[in-house]
Amino acid sequence: MTKRNFLLIVAVFLTFISCKKNSESKQTSAENTTNLPNYGNVDLGNVFTKEDSQLGDKGILTGYIDQYYKKIWEGGDLSGGILVAKGYEILYENYRGFGREGNQMPIDKNTPLHVASVSKTLTAMAMLKLVEAGKIKLTDHLTQYFPGFPYPNVTVQTLLDQRSGLPKYEYFIAKIQPAPAELSKAFITNQDILNMIIKYKPELARDTDTGFMYCNTNFAMLALLIEKITKTPFPQAMKEMVFQPLKMEHTYIFQEKDIPTAAQSFYYGGNRLYPLDRLDLIYGDKNVYTTPRDLYNFSKAMFSKDFLKPDLMQMVFTPYSNEKAGMNNYGLGFRMKIFDNGEKLTYHNGWWHGTNSVFAHLLKSKVTIVAIGNKYSGKVYTALALSGLFEDFPAQKDKLHSVMNDNKDTLNAGHEVFGE
Repeated sequence: MTKRNFLLIVAVFLTFISCKKNSESKQTSAENTTNLPNYGNVDLGNVFTKEDSQLGDKGILTGYIDQYYKKIWEGGDLSGGILVAKGYEILYENYRGFGREGNQMPIDKNTPLHVASVSKTLTAMAMLKLVEAGKIKLTDHLTQYFPGFPYPNVTVQTLLDQRSGLPKYEYFIAKIQPAPAELSKAFITNQDILNMIIKYKPELARDTDTGFMYCNTNFAMLALLIEKITKTPFPQAMKEMVFQPLKMEHTYIFQEKDIPTAAQSFYYGGNRLYPLDRLDLIYGDKNVYTTPRDLYNFSKAMFSKDFLKPDLMQMVFTPYSNEKAGMNNYGLGFRMKIFDNGEKLTYHNGWWHGTNSVFAHLLKSKVTIVAIGNKYSGKVYTALALSGLFEDFPAQKDKLHSVMNDNKDTLNAGHEVFGE
């Protein structure tokens, strides 16, 4: 080969690479093009320091997590996926089971599963991005956005911190007599819930901002607010604001069109399908379908200094319900446990039908723990106890010891909030 021909080949190759990169860049830019406030400013490759990913006893620790997986997940015949990561390093990841009945859709790292109430963390962060952009205020009252809304003291923040006192839609709609026309539909919507609140004015479950009361209605209303502010359907708004910018490529909001293809959930102890019901298309409080790896991206982003302004980010993990003594509390879309030693565990669990989920975002150790099960079992929630391997959470260390030693009495002790 002559020198001239060699140089020609090199030039052609470099031109090809350059064109390919430009094409990929344009494609990424096109995908992230949106007029909505979004998390596109977060560089997932520039979040952690080298030290954030380091672990002195990595081999021992990952071996212990593998023992946990074999005992609880394989031994308990759980179905779904689990991921444990520190900084940029995935320490442990495993999948088993099937997404659809008839042993269809083997679950792997790319299989979106319903995460139920873990969805609330994503809804909350979308709302806070709108707050940061000045599109809405935490102190805004819902009456400003929903004419006829019968509770004048309910604000955006009391939805986010679960202090609104709103009645739970799962229950109040069933008590209305005669039954509203909406309940004759196969599936009711978020707007149906709002319409029934305005028309029938059910009593508040407790006075607004007088105490904590976990309620799915709060996040169903937040989804409607996001739609109203962005003038975009919630599934598309979440895609443009959160999922695409954070490269959550296997994440979406479940809609009726997804029923034939989406992963399903099952009763424990067999392959009996958990059927859908009329509440299954309500979103904001649930209906994010995602993977452990996508939630890991979400967690990585939340560790970034560019995720939200510092004062707003600090509010996310501030405990707002302090009327009663105890370790359990709630921030803005996140649960937390504040232990006697002052350490704070920030997380959210989920439960809906046959779905159980855990998402832990450990602030000091930069650790992410994700567990998603689609064959009902409370054992999925034991994944939260793995947090005791990374930070000084005495109760979680005790719980993990109990789990690994079959001490069921200790495991079930106390007033643990599992599924929501």
